[in-house]
Amino acid sequence: MAEQDVAKINHVKEKRKYRPKLHDSLTGYLFISPFFILFSIFGIYPLIFTAYLSLHKWNILGDKEFVGLSNYVSLFTNDPLFLKSVGNTFFIWVLSTIPQLILALILAFLLNQAFLKAKGIFRLAIFMPNITSVVAVAIIFSAMFGTNYGVINYVLSLFSIDPINWTGSTLGTQVAISAMVMWRWVGYNTIIYLAGLQGISKDLYEAATIDGANKRQQFLYITIPLMRPIILFTVILSTIGGMQVFAEPLLFGRGANNQGLTMTLYLYEEAFTRFAFGYASAIAWVLFLIIILFSLFNMFITGRIKGQ
Repeated sequence: MAEQDVAKINHVKEKRKYRPKLHDSLTGYLFISPFFILFSIFGIYPLIFTAYLSLHKWNILGDKEFVGLSNYVSLFTNDPLFLKSVGNTFFIWVLSTIPQLILALILAFLLNQAFLKAKGIFRLAIFMPNITSVVAVAIIFSAMFGTNYGVINYVLSLFSIDPINWTGSTLGTQVAISAMVMWRWVGYNTIIYLAGLQGISKDLYEAATIDGANKRQQFLYITIPLMRPIILFTVILSTIGGMQVFAEPLLFGRGANNQGLTMTLYLYEEAFTRFAFGYASAIAWVLFLIIILFSLFNMFITGRIKGQ
């Protein structure tokens, strides 16, 4: 009997030890549950439903008709407009993202210099385009790139250059859209780069100055190598954003020959103009897979660079 009593007492003690731990775990999960609940409702469920919808033909009013992978097959074999939108998206990405990141890095380097006065004002001015309404930006840039009375064509006329039909030419439309994207996001990346630069020890620059290195050499051999992880981070973020350019081509115009048509704009038109929600869901998933491939490529490059 004594041994049984001791066993019961030990069992009660173990329960008392276990209950507070279980209570703490349940409390922790309860506190973080709102995030997972909202993420499941607005993140996971739409993703799964879109994948399901991409296998159907549906106009939101009638019944869904299962068509298998025919939506995906049609995208690549019977839809030249989709292939054109993919090409436009990539070309606008090249025109906007690469110059944008280079300019942002240079601006961040200049803003980090000790000789610059009123740094706070310059930083605020550079970041302001990012919080400006996209509609206002599109209206201003549409006026700037106007064919007859645009500011850009007026400046070109001062150098005896003929006016450019920005909405009528492929390069003109894509340059105008890229300029809007650059103007809006260059300040955002500049602030990220500036935060990274401020984490670099000033002793390195002082030692380089003593050794006779000029600003250009310091930028190439100190700043860029130490900023490499942050640069790769902004590249993947800018790639994800560049693949989803929507507001700028929608407000500026797709152009006479669909030269401003991007993947997200085409997705929007299929879903909310033609009401082909199954087909639009297939476009969304192709876009999602392209972004995943870019992310994996970025991870591969990052791993190779870290391994060197």
